[in-house]
Amino acid sequence: MSSEPTTTKDYSHPKTAGEYARIFFSGFAMGTADIVPGVSGGTMAFILGIYNTLLEAIKSLNVEAIKLALGFKFSELFEHVPVRFIVPLGLGLSSAVLALSNVLGNLLETQPTFVFAFFGGLIIASIIAIAIRIQWTVGPIISFIVSTVVSFIIVGLPAVENSNHEPLTLFVSGMISISAMLLPGISGSFILLILGQYKYVLDSVRSLNIFPLVVFSLGCLAGILTFSRVISFLLRKYEALTIAALSGIMLGSLRTIWERISAGSSLIADFGAGHVVFALLIAVVGFIIVSVLDHMQSGNNPVIAPIIGKRVTPITSTEA
Repeated sequence: MSSEPTTTKDYSHPKTAGEYARIFFSGFAMGTADIVPGVSGGTMAFILGIYNTLLEAIKSLNVEAIKLALGFKFSELFEHVPVRFIVPLGLGLSSAVLALSNVLGNLLETQPTFVFAFFGGLIIASIIAIAIRIQWTVGPIISFIVSTVVSFIIVGLPAVENSNHEPLTLFVSGMISISAMLLPGISGSFILLILGQYKYVLDSVRSLNIFPLVVFSLGCLAGILTFSRVISFLLRKYEALTIAALSGIMLGSLRTIWERISAGSSLIADFGAGHVVFALLIAVVGFIIVSVLDHMQSGNNPVIAPIIGKRVTPITSTEA
């Protein structure tokens, strides 16, 4: 069996305008998701087929990169670090935050049902697109069940008020939240809410309180550099088990989507059946968008492929 994950294409060194555009809009989708509480940018990276490339890009920011930078060997540095991937992705992500933060903020206040219904459709389609390719032997099944239960419990935890904002607490919170953000289905901002640090960090950004932001950022840096290596190793060595676990995390995360839909509308009781039908239609639109995008990326989406007669190739389990 191949030692490398086979589920996604490597976009670390794009060559065509189309590949650059794909990376930019993938970043835009990640930024859009990160604006919405309870939705993970990692989910969008996973859906759009850039998850492995993102992990490898993060891993490239290592001691070797520092040596090359200090030695002013920039041509070698740009080969070692996939700058051609990182720059358009970062531009897309920041563009989404700048362009859509107010729009999505207003929609979350006025039409939360429809916003979360759309993202629910995205997540369900991504679970199907990925999970259908796994050879469901005992190992992946157990991995899927355990991760689903754990994710379901985590996203159901209540936010807490925490008066402890000491540097060590902020550093560890940064590590945990950014690590969660790398996992499809778990929102880093939601983890900060659970840890009781979300409001403090947000207030620090608004007031430009530099010291806590620096400590928090250092924690994020430590977390992302460490955890990206863990996930990358698991994908390389135990791909089927890891993909099953990531699929379970996304499935469990649907709890927060449903709770936010219910809280935002009270569904039939407040708005009637027509409101529910429209929410379902929006979810279906999200589902179709992901299915089409996945088929464009993989050529064998389980929803689209049967229509054109292509088969889905399962990922072989590496258990035993």
